[in-house]
Amino acid sequence: MLLQLSINNYAIIDRLTIRPDKHLNIVTGETGAGKSIILGAFSLILGERADTSVLINKEAKCVVEATFDVNGNEAFKQALKAAELDEEEQCIIRREINSAGKSRAFVNDSPVTLSVLNTITALLVDLHQQFDNHAIEDDLFQLSVVDILAQNAAIKEQYQQVFKQYQQVAQELTHKQSKQAQWQKDADYKQFLFDELEQINFQPNEIEEAETQLKQLSAAEKIISVLQQARYVLDEGEQPLANEVRRQSQQLQSITDVLPEAQSLHERLNSIYAEAKDIASELERLEGKISLNPEQMARLEERLDVGIKMQKKHAVQTTNELIAIYEQLGEELKATLNLHEEIAELEKEKSELFQKLQHAGAELSASRIKIAPQIAAQVTSLLAEVGMPNAQFKIEITALAKAGIDGLDQIVFQLDANKSGSFQPVYKAASGGEMSRIALCIKSLIARAVHLPTLIFDEVDTGISGEAARKVGTLLQDLAQYHQVICITHQPQVAAKGSTHFYVFKEQGKDGKINTQIRVLEPEEKIVAIAKMIGGEHPSEAAINNARELAGA
Repeated sequence: MLLQLSINNYAIIDRLTIRPDKHLNIVTGETGAGKSIILGAFSLILGERADTSVLINKEAKCVVEATFDVNGNEAFKQALKAAELDEEEQCIIRREINSAGKSRAFVNDSPVTLSVLNTITALLVDLHQQFDNHAIEDDLFQLSVVDILAQNAAIKEQYQQVFKQYQQVAQELTHKQSKQAQWQKDADYKQFLFDELEQINFQPNEIEEAETQLKQLSAAEKIISVLQQARYVLDEGEQPLANEVRRQSQQLQSITDVLPEAQSLHERLNSIYAEAKDIASELERLEGKISLNPEQMARLEERLDVGIKMQKKHAVQTTNELIAIYEQLGEELKATLNLHEEIAELEKEKSELFQKLQHAGAELSASRIKIAPQIAAQVTSLLAEVGMPNAQFKIEITALAKAGIDGLDQIVFQLDANKSGSFQPVYKAASGGEMSRIALCIKSLIARAVHLPTLIFDEVDTGISGEAARKVGTLLQDLAQYHQVICITHQPQVAAKGSTHFYVFKEQGKDGKINTQIRVLEPEEKIVAIAKMIGGEHPSEAAINNARELAGA
């Protein structure tokens, strides 16, 4: 609820403060007095872009500030939280335009962008101006009206939960199907590579070891000759070196009793003898390992050729890298099989959720279809009372091509303005003034069922008079029992219904400049103002009495 609006240095407004009550606030005044200027200043609070031409006094900045009571407005508090703004029971919104024309916006003294300001103030104020058809044109608004009056909150919430689950599963399925399609392009080639490596069946380090063995086999004759010659010298010649070392060791032992120093030399020669015998034995073992088998060489050459070919094909250097590629290909092919299973499960889950979604959507549709004729009849009846006796209102409900977050239906408000039998969408069939009255009728129906922000109507009664104007006033009065309403009007029947009456006027200041001012009328002043709306600047006694009758005074 708007508690206070202050305007400083805006167009012909020098300084002005408005404190509306929580019911029906009527704003009247002569044409050109400044009612639209006040509305323009208030639009800055709602996020409208600033026009630098409003700065008449270039030496001071323009400041428009509004204080709202937001206690109990949970949607607004959530919007503040989403915008990372401080939450308080009262919210102060301020717009400033400096002398250079630069505009700034603040919420509880925190600077915000116009986008944020526009979003959060939409939860505080509904500024319904003549020719402002956006609400009626909006599909979501039309759906919301039907759902509010049908009391579909629980059914709709259940549907939306299923829809979100369905959407999540559908997105996951699409992702995995896309992944599968990508994998499928390479699957056959990967399978070929895997089968090829599996058939070859490399063992760890096999290629490197084969290369070493082939080098050995290629030099086998030379290796055997060298090993045999060394063994011959050490252990098998006419005078084996090992035996000669042993004989000399024995000779030294024979003189150790007369030359004790020879004992250590004897022991060293014994060690050399043992080492020589061990070397001869090792040479014989190595000689036994060297093979001159041509078949073995052919097998090794074949494995080495295959190994080198595979290394080049896969751009690696070692056997173990080839084995790692083989294992990776196996994992990828296994993952492909698992992906098939996951997709099958998701398709099953999607199908089950689709059935649940259709069932929940059908229940929601049935409720809407049931209530739609009743709403249409009520709006048609109200339209007749507010000066549109020939209007026929209809709610058309058609099935969407696919389910949406709000259900399976598209809802369009339609109007036949002259009982022609031809219905068109409301925003095409109605004039600006008619659109305002249609919106008023609709909002009056939903007033008790939902929290509405402060409602501002700018000349909603344009083009009507008499009983129709009186009915508009009654509708506004009824609406104001549940919501704060501010209405700019030229109709005495509407003005008479106000709980607080603001009068806008111009006056000349001490500096000779004309300023727009506003003040709250006392009860008797209100009667006079209404009488002037009936009978002109100098109302007759009859006009005064008529005004009293309208105001119930």
